[in-house]
Amino acid sequence: MGPTDFFEQAARARGFRRIAGLDEAGRGPLAGPVVAAIVILPRGWSPDLLDDCKLLSEQQRQTLYEAITVRAFAWSVGMASEQEIDELNILGATRLASCRAIEHLSITPDYLLLDALHLPTVSVPQRPVIKGDQLCLSIAAASILAKVSRDRMMSTYHKRFPQYQFHLHKGYATPEHLKRLHQFGPCPGHRRSFRPVQACLDA
Repeated sequence: MGPTDFFEQAARARGFRRIAGLDEAGRGPLAGPVVAAIVILPRGWSPDLLDDCKLLSEQQRQTLYEAITVRAFAWSVGMASEQEIDELNILGATRLASCRAIEHLSITPDYLLLDALHLPTVSVPQRPVIKGDQLCLSIAAASILAKVSRDRMMSTYHKRFPQYQFHLHKGYATPEHLKRLHQFGPCPGHRRSFRPVQACLDA
């Protein structure tokens, strides 16, 4: 069925008006940043094909990215580097990236819808939604922005470190990535606190 505006309508019924969806991409990879995106959509607008970004092709995500960034009232992206991930842990870095996305937003939201995440340092009322990118329109839109933004970043990593083929696996622990990680060892773009990378360093 795809995501709906049920959660946005519930927030409006409570008097909120600037309702933002927030999601992240890149919690699981062995390399690259974690990226968060936030978006405030026009009321009643839903682009064709919008769904959990993991269920869409790369071309569909690119098309949706263009539609969302053109039609949204406001949107922004924040990131935390692999070094910050190593220092804070992945949850702390995800929250940092999310807070940065909120800070960069041109419109201050009065309500946040998040994909199973809570931001304890943010005073804006918030509702974590389990499987939010599959159920909630604004969170699904944010998941597209985060995923496409991070994929583009990983393509720039490929130009810096072509031996790892980051443009193909985006830093995830695919067999090919693990093979190249063992062959060449970690690069500055790898997360040293993640077990397969740490194992290479120990070896």
